[in-house]
Amino acid sequence: MSILLEANLPLTLFRRGKVRDTYDLGDKLLIIATDRISAFDFVLPCGIPDKGAVLNQLSAFWFEKTKQIAPNHLIKAIDSADSLKPYLPPEVSLPNHVAGRAMIVHKADRIPVECVVRGYLSGSAWAEYKESGTISGVSLSKGLEESQELPQPLFTPTTKAESGHDQPLSKDELENLAGKSTAQGLEEKSLAIYQYARNYAQSRGIIIADTKFEFGFTDGKLILIDELLTPDSSRFWDASQYTVGRSQPSFDKQPVRDWLVASGWNKQPPAPILPPEVIEATTHRYREAYRRLTGRTLRNVPS
Repeated sequence: MSILLEANLPLTLFRRGKVRDTYDLGDKLLIIATDRISAFDFVLPCGIPDKGAVLNQLSAFWFEKTKQIAPNHLIKAIDSADSLKPYLPPEVSLPNHVAGRAMIVHKADRIPVECVVRGYLSGSAWAEYKESGTISGVSLSKGLEESQELPQPLFTPTTKAESGHDQPLSKDELENLAGKSTAQGLEEKSLAIYQYARNYAQSRGIIIADTKFEFGFTDGKLILIDELLTPDSSRFWDASQYTVGRSQPSFDKQPVRDWLVASGWNKQPPAPILPPEVIEATTHRYREAYRRLTGRTLRNVPS
């Protein structure tokens, strides 16, 4: 297992996010999913081995499976240095340590909206429901319990903030931001992808409680971008352990959040370094989500 915290390639950096490093290739982008991990809006000083490989390879898996529902930005998932050569200037080569973590994608004009779909009552939705009986302002019937399946999946879009927290968007606000036709397309495609993925994941013993999508435009066409149905963008539960009325163990970075809370960290810089057992537990969760959903063993990522 290797840890890649920064790609540092001899290319023009397009954007460095909390997890991904994106490079400009003209009309295309090279996206590399690193092993960086963030919690409480901070990137931690240590990485999670294989996390980037899981995010990259699982996104590629879902892009392929859902492309008939919604076109997406994926051109090629990179599994070796040689497979990237046709996309790079002749004098630039890809280091082996980013193979398995990289994909070539079409550029797109991003819509600044997080397209959140919720199928179960959990997280911030559960907190809002307890307080007001609503989810993103939509009234629900009384008496629902934590983690209960909703009568039907809800589309609850938010802003995509560059800093700070995303804010809920009403239907009118979404239409004012994106246009009525685009807003309708975002909702329809988000719900359709979620329904397909939820049914598939259920057959693999995983419940997708909620997830979020991002979209953009390429040549006037609405397409899926960024990542898709990963442990970073979705709440995955083990169906065999699912019990209504309590929070559920999930295949994500929950061990990291739990340890940070228990450590007494005041959520101010610098963020602490995680102990080895927390890093190992988190790596296991990411790898297990990939194995369960794809039925494959994660491809080895060169050191």
